[in-house]
Amino acid sequence: MTRKGMRSVFFRPPPSSSTPSTPSPHTSSPPLSDLIVEENLEVAKSFVARWGPHSTTAASLFQGDDRDEYRQCIEVVKKLYAVMHYLASRDASSDKLVSAHDLMSTAMERLQKEFFQILSVNREYLYSESVSSVQSPMTISVRSSVSDFELETEDEFGIANESISEVERVSMSAMADLKAIADCMISTGYGKECVKVYKTVRKSIIDESLYNLGIQKLSFSKVQKMHWEVLESKIKTWLKGVKTAVKSLFEQERILCDHVFSASLPIRESCFAQISKDGATILFGFPELVAKYKKSPEKIFITLDLYEAIADLWTEIKYIFSSTASSNVQSQVVSSQIKLGENIRTLITDFEMSIQKESSKKPVPRGGVHPLTSYVMNYILFLSDYSRILNDILADWPLPEKLSMPESYYGTPKEEDSPITLRFAWLILVLLCKLDGKGEQYNDVALSYLFLANNLQYIVNKVRTSNLRFLLGGDWIERHESRIKLYASKYGRIGWNGVFSSLPADVKAEISPEEARESFRNFNRAFEETYRKQTSWVVPDQKLRDEIKISLSKELGALYGEFYARNRVRTRRVSESDPVVPLSPDDLSNYFSDLFYRS
Repeated sequence: MTRKGMRSVFFRPPPSSSTPSTPSPHTSSPPLSDLIVEENLEVAKSFVARWGPHSTTAASLFQGDDRDEYRQCIEVVKKLYAVMHYLASRDASSDKLVSAHDLMSTAMERLQKEFFQILSVNREYLYSESVSSVQSPMTISVRSSVSDFELETEDEFGIANESISEVERVSMSAMADLKAIADCMISTGYGKECVKVYKTVRKSIIDESLYNLGIQKLSFSKVQKMHWEVLESKIKTWLKGVKTAVKSLFEQERILCDHVFSASLPIRESCFAQISKDGATILFGFPELVAKYKKSPEKIFITLDLYEAIADLWTEIKYIFSSTASSNVQSQVVSSQIKLGENIRTLITDFEMSIQKESSKKPVPRGGVHPLTSYVMNYILFLSDYSRILNDILADWPLPEKLSMPESYYGTPKEEDSPITLRFAWLILVLLCKLDGKGEQYNDVALSYLFLANNLQYIVNKVRTSNLRFLLGGDWIERHESRIKLYASKYGRIGWNGVFSSLPADVKAEISPEEARESFRNFNRAFEETYRKQTSWVVPDQKLRDEIKISLSKELGALYGEFYARNRVRTRRVSESDPVVPLSPDDLSNYFSDLFYRS
């Protein structure tokens, strides 16, 4: 190669995109003369001889309290670059330009070595390196460093040092040194070499930190082959580590990268993207793999935890990965959230189908609460804890028109009803329809109504005592309480019909002693038979139990009390073998008080 063809090799103009924080030689230095050029070359030669990359003079220019050598290094490089610019403009093939280029290469090699050393030695101070012990991550605030931190003099450093901790002091000092070297190398056309060192060191730290958090690269096929217990453990590890990864790893790395390479927007964006892309893709790609895993409806809650974790960190994620170079990370996050949302809707559909397909044929003993009722209501209750994010997930997933709810179960839907309100009301309606069918499994109609009352009471109690009352509203509760009363009334009317009919149609009418004796005998027989049958029936809810017994006591007790008061004295014993000992109204009250307690 001829000397005339060596200009592009010997002289590297700075990137056109760099900011004017490092002025060009034309504006930052006084006009050069041959004498000044010679002086600057001699100074550079002296510096390289003392601080070249293979020199044994000292371990580092940037160590210790004396910062004069560090400042001299930067100043020498700036002046040398100005000399190269001057020589190249006059004679691109001069020997002095070759010599200056060699000196610059040596100086850059030294700065590159210093850059690597500062990054390596101070890695634990540049941001929290305690991600390996997630329980107590150390957070070092460096936001102020990005905008206005640059220690120009020892006096300024001393003032700043008065109000910061030792860790912060080391962190800020290292960041200032890294920025100074990066500014110098970028302004002299050696930004590529600087970035290469930075990426090598910092990417390894991100990868290692994610590994310490338990974040591992997994393939779709590997996840699909996992037992649920193994995958669930990995999900919990991810949930435990994602906040630390975003706020203490990627955000801090973004801050550091922005500060060190503040001289060039394209460089800092590209550098951060290349450092973080692999780790961020692994981190945010995991939820999508989970979304594609075949799960039962019970797994919806940990899936919602994944969705919620991403939603809660979305503001930080958008800020950290806001550049065009990092757009693929944002795309991965959005993709994972979309897939999780689709999976959650599928699991809710599967849950609804599981209610409809529940096929147990044996009625619940004694008319108690069906296991399906407690399962469904507990499931919906847990879902209501995620109402904020479920509204987003269900917003574009309305109920099909053919599945519109009867007014008797829900009332007229209001425009302000949220998607989750309509969905929960629909799921409860599906349960109630299923319970209607379960009630038909009883041979005793009265017991079937008691069963429906018990189960609906359980449902209403769950709604009234939880977050569901705010979602479904007071009207929903009142409407279903009215249905409970209707079921209880039908139970009383049908279940005790034989006892009521054993009394004369008009208990106030005058009847003969024989007729009174026969009525008392029929009432005793009917009451004993009904009571004996119903002593095994249960009403778990105390309020409903008391209401049913009070209702029976008022209706049957009042009717029988009237008949008893009019006819008790008119009965007499005909023979020893035909006694009539009528039950007193107090006896009825005592019998009623013992109803529905058997567990």
